[in-house]
Amino acid sequence: MSLRNKVVFITDADTATGKTIVKRLADEGAHFVLNSPSGGNALEAEQSYCQSVGSGVMLVNIDLCRSAEVGAILEEAAERIGAVDVLIHNNNLVKPTSVETCDESLFLQVMNYNAKSAFICTQAVGKQMAARRSGKVIYISSIHAEKPTGSSFVYSVSRSSLKMLAREAALELGRYHVNVNTIEVGPVDGDDETFRSDFSTLYHDYQYKVPGTVLGTQDDIADCVLYLSTDASRYVNGTDIRLDGGFVLHYMDHKMNKNPHN
Repeated sequence: MSLRNKVVFITDADTATGKTIVKRLADEGAHFVLNSPSGGNALEAEQSYCQSVGSGVMLVNIDLCRSAEVGAILEEAAERIGAVDVLIHNNNLVKPTSVETCDESLFLQVMNYNAKSAFICTQAVGKQMAARRSGKVIYISSIHAEKPTGSSFVYSVSRSSLKMLAREAALELGRYHVNVNTIEVGPVDGDDETFRSDFSTLYHDYQYKVPGTVLGTQDDIADCVLYLSTDASRYVNGTDIRLDGGFVLHYMDHKMNKNPHN
C-alpha cells in the first residue's frame, strides 16, 4: 500500500470528487481528516468503507478561511490520528456572473471559498510539513485558471489565483521537501450546465471537443491525486497537470470528432 498510515486532509469531502478520492486513497492505506459541510451526513457510505478497510477517519466541519479553526483541527488531528502528510484542497464553488454585473459580496464569496481557503490551509499545514521536512500539497483546480469560462469570470479569477499560490508555495516549501502541485481538471459530465453561457459556445457539444470524445471522470481525478500523494511523484513540484483529454487544444467546431469510429 503506497499510503500506509499516511494522514490525508481533504477540504471538501462531501463532493463527488472528494468521495471518490476517499475510497481511492483508503485502498492504499491512508487515514483521513475530512472536512464535511454536511457534518458527515453526506459521507455515511465513505465512512463505512473506510472502516471496512481499516482507515481511520476524523470528521470535522470548519471554516477553512479562519486560520484559528484550521490550526486547532490540525493540532487535534496530530494527537488523534497523526500529523497531516497530504493536503488535498478541492473546494470548487461556481457562481454565474460577469465582470459587468458581479457585486462585491459575490466576488468575495467565490474568492474566499476557492482561493483564500487554500492559502489558509497551505500556510497551516505547510508549517507542520516543513518542520517534518516532508509532505504533499495538492490543489484540484480547473483549466479555467487559463481559459475563460464565458459564464463566471470570478471562478476563473479564483482558479488563476490558486495557480500562482501553488507556484509560490512550491518554491518556498520545496526547500523543506514539501511538494506543491495543481491538477487543472477539464470537462466532466454536467459541465455544460455548470458553465452554461449566453454568449460563449465553449461547452456546446463539449464532449466532441475532447479529441478522444470521452469526458473525464472522478476516477481520473482520484488516480492523479494518488500519484501526486505518493513517493512516485517526489520530483514533481510546482507543476500544473492539465487533466482534460486535450479539450483546451480544440480550435475549430467543424473539425469535431463526432464519428470517432469511422
